[in-house]
Amino acid sequence: MKTAVVGSGAWGTALAIRLCQNGHDVTMWTYETELIPEMNATHRNPRLPGAVLPETLEISGDYSCVSGCKLVVIASPSFPLRGVCRGVAPYLDEDAVVVSVTKGLEQGTHLRMSQVVAQETGKNVVVLTGPSHAEEVSINVPTGLLSASTDQTLAEFVQDAFMADTLRVYTSPDPVGAELGAALKNVIALCAGITDGLGFGDNTKAMLMTRGLTEMARLGVALGAHKETFTGLAGVGDLIVTCTSMHSRNRRAGILIGQGKSAQEAMKEVGAVVEGYYAAKSAYELGKAQGIDMPITEAAYRVLYENADVRDAVQALLSRQRKAEPEDAGWL
Repeated sequence: MKTAVVGSGAWGTALAIRLCQNGHDVTMWTYETELIPEMNATHRNPRLPGAVLPETLEISGDYSCVSGCKLVVIASPSFPLRGVCRGVAPYLDEDAVVVSVTKGLEQGTHLRMSQVVAQETGKNVVVLTGPSHAEEVSINVPTGLLSASTDQTLAEFVQDAFMADTLRVYTSPDPVGAELGAALKNVIALCAGITDGLGFGDNTKAMLMTRGLTEMARLGVALGAHKETFTGLAGVGDLIVTCTSMHSRNRRAGILIGQGKSAQEAMKEVGAVVEGYYAAKSAYELGKAQGIDMPITEAAYRVLYENADVRDAVQALLSRQRKAEPEDAGWL
């Protein structure tokens, strides 16, 4: 099947490799056109240096490379996503199936990534997400993903395109929950990194992740997600992998912030997009608009955008009024 992956970051590259291995005819679009000769010659992408690019993978800097493709995977970072989709849209075939794999919320509008893609392309967009580090998927470490769409036929089409011996793909009718889980867990992972940078232990991280999941689900249900989605791959699964692994850019940035660096210094040192930084602002604003209690997200916002001291933020969370956990969940 003729396929295009729009985006040559680590995740886009890993998915392009997987699609090639599945026998598809794949072109990967990149905005870094200056790297195309190097990638073609070395079969390596500096964005994912541990992976070998298949010889069958075509690399292009032209949006028209999506023309004639039955499957088009949008793998751009969140902040330029709308512009990238606007560039791709004129070249999409009428029957092309469009998949969004970007995790985040659009600044200002608070739209989910698939909503942005849908607005610019006019397509019913499938969401592909789950606990998946590009570094591991690209070398065939066993991984589980979620293909989410309100159209079961489209969800199963994407499931079939990606399924492999080392990549198990489940379907879901809840793209809202799948995407919100994917975006909001980045905020919690950044906070988990901060606790590591402060020198706290496993107990702290377990508490943070559990209470963070409650916040994610509260907001998600208020926005129309299914509560069950947050107990699956796109919720607790993605939260676990992003909060505990050094592959996670969000966790690494958080560690640096916990050690005393500013958010901007931390993101510069990580050297790649830290989606949790952007998601924290949108999640904070959404929570306020919906009247949802999200103390961890609010603390993250204060640290990232108002230069609040991280230790003061932690103490404020620990000093909150006592509560009963079942009554406080708000989404069970």
